[in-house]
Amino acid sequence: MPKLTERFARVARLILLAAAFATGGAATAGSYEDVLDAATHGRTSALTELLDRGIDPDTVDAFNNSLLVIAAREGHAHTVRALLAYGADPAHRNEAGDSALMLGVLKGDREIVDMLLDAGAPLNHEGWTPLLYAAFQGHLDLVEDLLLRGADVNALAPNEANALMLACRNGHIDVVRRLLETDVDLHQATDRGYTAVSWALENRNTDIAELVRAAQAERSKSSGLSPELQ
Repeated sequence: MPKLTERFARVARLILLAAAFATGGAATAGSYEDVLDAATHGRTSALTELLDRGIDPDTVDAFNNSLLVIAAREGHAHTVRALLAYGADPAHRNEAGDSALMLGVLKGDREIVDMLLDAGAPLNHEGWTPLLYAAFQGHLDLVEDLLLRGADVNALAPNEANALMLACRNGHIDVVRRLLETDVDLHQATDRGYTAVSWALENRNTDIAELVRAAQAERSKSSGLSPELQ
């Protein structure tokens, strides 16, 4: 039933959007498909013409992907820049919970990420975050930028993994070293019981596991507590 309800909701949203465009003067029902196509393919001139005619820069598709999310997902930096100039919302997230910033980070697109950060795109929220994506992919430069901008190093993915754990799992040793310089929780466990060390070992990243163990021992020594009590 939930999937069927979601499908009906998407269809209803498309019908409402089409109706809105059909009654919006210069903006027509055809403009809806045109503006989505322009964002998808990076046709910035066509997109700005439609925006000048009154189309909402926060128009969404059936999966709640805004024009900005679509342009970032497809890697069209010039289109992202134009949408931001027209006031597109950098905080918008699609049905999967992804924002334009998150998708830019996932792709490692520094230009798009910088534009969205400068536009005030949120760093910290429920679910996956930009920092979690950067750590998962091993984008050290983006991890650094996100930390400097105030990303929460202890934010958790839906499976309760933090950024350190994701970097350990995927073998990104430079990211692991950077995250160990923060106050990241060294003993966080996923909903299935994986920790940074156990995930590293399962994926044969023994050098990473040793780094984390050494950090645990050092933190334990500094705090005067045994690792089990931290």
